[in-house]
Amino acid sequence: MSQEQPSRPKEPVKYGDVFEVSGELADKPIAPEDAKMMQSEETRVFGHTQKGGPAAVMQSAATVNRRGGFVHPGDKTELVAERGVTVEQTVPASTVTTEFVGGQVVGQHVEPRRIVAAARTDEEALQSTITIGEALEATVKTAGNKPVDQSDAAAIQAAEMRASGTNVIAIAGVAASAQSAADYNATVDRDERKIKLRDVLTGAAGKLSADRAVTREDAEGVVSAEMRNNPKLCTHPGGVAASLTVAARLNERVDI
Repeated sequence: MSQEQPSRPKEPVKYGDVFEVSGELADKPIAPEDAKMMQSEETRVFGHTQKGGPAAVMQSAATVNRRGGFVHPGDKTELVAERGVTVEQTVPASTVTTEFVGGQVVGQHVEPRRIVAAARTDEEALQSTITIGEALEATVKTAGNKPVDQSDAAAIQAAEMRASGTNVIAIAGVAASAQSAADYNATVDRDERKIKLRDVLTGAAGKLSADRAVTREDAEGVVSAEMRNNPKLCTHPGGVAASLTVAARLNERVDI
């Protein structure tokens, strides 16, 4: 009796299957040379590839696609070849590393800037951690092109209230702007005409009446708010809740 051979996948693993990307890139199979390009970029910036990072995900997907006969060794996605693969770092109060494929964000790492001192003041402690405002701003890198909806507005409102320590929403604050954007977008059909998260959250830290380091409780509150207001009862990958969650985890490594 012959042993049954494992069935081959019917479709390749595409960028849209593993990353929160859109447009033409989302429908492109991940090719071996794409993965090599990201591995090279991660090694350049970090000194090695990130465990579970975009390069590792792309390598796994490319291997599956090659075994399925959808791509071949040496293949490169034309769009990726044209627009490139990059890893960029910005260093405000925290180091934000953002990874791009074909001009779209596929990963982000946020590391708090640490201050080495015998004794730290409250201000120094704040500078060595990620604040709520900074976490909101980081969302611009990971989901800036997402049209603002009610789940985003609710998450931003929860974040602003936790930053200020009150239940009062500032009239011209970030939360009010997000709610206005969500209300407007609900009346617009085409995504390109909608207000995006980047329009609301750019410079968010400077728009808050108060700010402080993100805690696990803050992140849980924001996650709950975003999920409750999403018809699918889930959070958006790389969105507001995700940014607060990453920041809270990193802050737990720092004595705040």
